[in-house]
Amino acid sequence: MADQTTPDIVYTKVDEAPELASASLLPIIQSFAGAAGITVGTKDISLAGRILATFPEVRTDAQKQSDDLAWLGEWVKKPEANVIKLPNISASEPQLVAAVKELQSQGYALPDYPYSPSTDEEKAARSKYDTIKGSAVNPVLREGNSDRRAAAAVKKFAQSNPHRMGEWTAESKTRVAAMSGGDFFSNEVSATLPKAATAKIVLESAGGETVLKEGVAYPAGTVVDATYMSAKALDAFLEDEIAKTKAEGTLFSLHMKATMMKVSDPIIFGHAVKAWLKPVFEQFGDKMKELGVNPNGGLGALLERVKDEPEILAAIEAVRVERPPMYMVNSDKGITNLHVPSDVIIDASMPALIRAGGKGWGPDNKEHDTNCVIPDNSYAPVYDAAIEFFKANGKLNPATAGTVQNIGLMAQKAEEYGSHPTTFEMPEAGTVKMILDDGTVLHSHNVEAGDIWRSASARQAPIEDWVNLAIDRQKATGYRAIFWLDANRAHDAELIAYVTPILEAKGVADKFEIMAPREATIASLETITKGDNTIAITGNVLRDYLTDLFPILELATSAKMLSIVKLMNGGGLFETGAGGSAPKHVQQLMEENHLRWDSLGEFCALGESFKFFADQTGNEKARVLGDAVDAATQGILDNDRSPSRKVGEPDNRDSHYWFARYWAEALAAQSDDADLAAHFAPIATALSEGEAAIVGELAAAQGKPADLGGYYHGDAAKTASVMRPSATLNAIFG
Repeated sequence: MADQTTPDIVYTKVDEAPELASASLLPIIQSFAGAAGITVGTKDISLAGRILATFPEVRTDAQKQSDDLAWLGEWVKKPEANVIKLPNISASEPQLVAAVKELQSQGYALPDYPYSPSTDEEKAARSKYDTIKGSAVNPVLREGNSDRRAAAAVKKFAQSNPHRMGEWTAESKTRVAAMSGGDFFSNEVSATLPKAATAKIVLESAGGETVLKEGVAYPAGTVVDATYMSAKALDAFLEDEIAKTKAEGTLFSLHMKATMMKVSDPIIFGHAVKAWLKPVFEQFGDKMKELGVNPNGGLGALLERVKDEPEILAAIEAVRVERPPMYMVNSDKGITNLHVPSDVIIDASMPALIRAGGKGWGPDNKEHDTNCVIPDNSYAPVYDAAIEFFKANGKLNPATAGTVQNIGLMAQKAEEYGSHPTTFEMPEAGTVKMILDDGTVLHSHNVEAGDIWRSASARQAPIEDWVNLAIDRQKATGYRAIFWLDANRAHDAELIAYVTPILEAKGVADKFEIMAPREATIASLETITKGDNTIAITGNVLRDYLTDLFPILELATSAKMLSIVKLMNGGGLFETGAGGSAPKHVQQLMEENHLRWDSLGEFCALGESFKFFADQTGNEKARVLGDAVDAATQGILDNDRSPSRKVGEPDNRDSHYWFARYWAEALAAQSDDADLAAHFAPIATALSEGEAAIVGELAAAQGKPADLGGYYHGDAAKTASVMRPSATLNAIFG
């Protein structure tokens, strides 16, 4: 159960690699902060924690779990809020099901996840589980807009120590494939509401009117969009691209975000599975349905369902032989691009492929050119433009490249991922209408059975705050500043109607450009190739995509980004960079007791959090701590103390020792606060004199399997034992 007091700084309890790292790093942070009278407590937003909080009725008194996400949702609206947020799982259906099974095995009387609920009890359980899937955390916590950039020390280190980049040639066959019509982009309509309104969403069909959603409230000035993807157009597109891929001799790959777009993207993913196995579904579709096959769950789950059906397995193998080779998640284990919807996440997979020179891993465990299938054309042009740029100009040089910072619109669920509560798969043909409470039909679409319809919105206050944040950032840096908005796209045109008057009223219109995403991508790549810098000012989805794309090209990873959310009511949310929560890192730890997760993002966020606390409270000791964190982070980089990828070499725990040592040495050496200098001088000495013992104890822990007591819901004592194996280091911090 998470701490229920109100700490000065909240450090989120999350999942997978970042949470394992916290078991090592957080006790150090709490010890240092305590010397300045600052409390650092935890709130649980992990997948397991969210599941247990959602089903209070099944828990015993000993299994109590507070709803920390709900608590944090209120906390971030307060001016004193100070939150360090680590990456959490945005759960796909397979991840959610696996977490439920693990919790059940630990004695939690949770209901099974109902794939096809029929009883009222099953429907109620499914409704609860659906609130946990996808991006359930970020929309609650992000009560502010995003300022993401590479910290100066991180960027300087990347330029001095450039990472390896794959070679690009003009002959590369790698390309992006997107729908030319019938997708969300081409069907989008948008309007700005002149007054507050409540809407209902209905489907009018031959069978009458079905209410899909009602009571959707919008304040005045909200930009409200609606769009749909044609299932027929999607299927035709996928079938065509599979054939083209084979003719071109490249790998077939699908790039989605089924974790965040938790309603729409798993459906699209399921269409791809069915397209890939079309002859099998034509012959055995009814039988597979009886076996519980749901293509939205991926090829891996499908194969598990039909493992005792030799005819179906033979038909699948016959199709595999005829299809083009597929982009692999793990070629050694035969895990394909279509195995699990959450395995290939577009904002990580596409930058990695681009960084590698357009190469993806094939089933032969070799690299090949790839057809990158991104069905919706809203943001596919970003990746298409990047690939074409590097074909023409060659790879980016990290040693000389400038940087792309980002100001992202995301506050108050702006452009919420997948618009979870307002995304629907059409049960039959008809007309979908958004009808306001005064009877106005705001939006209307004619749809067919299987089409995916969705609506999203962005409120006036977050939009205006976003524009002003961009103005402040441009003024602070003087960098080239581009609003990534397409005047020919319905939603973007409504945003431009907000942006332009604000820029003109502030007298800064000449400092900004407005470009569609394709043109903005090219302009940004041209700018950083010359060694100059730019600010990408984007909506929510592009914020997420670009703060992986450019950092992976510039720094080799997005996990080292400085990510500050200036909460609209005055508080601060400090995110520890992008990059997901690294399940492969956990697997390596469990097999070899080596954690290669790099906590540099946590270090960057920590320094900013302390300095923000000083600004908010007048506690100057906090500022001294924050400045010393910056010095320690620089020490990690300058002395190459980041984790290695290989067992037997320094890992995450070693980097925490060095971070603590450099932090203590910086505090002992500073002259702004004598009390802190006196407090940390003996600690710095102990860390220095204990180096041989500490490093030896950390090294001795590696090389054998590690027992965490669970993957999604580990045992705290076992995890602490694994992540704090140095008795000498533990004795220094208690």
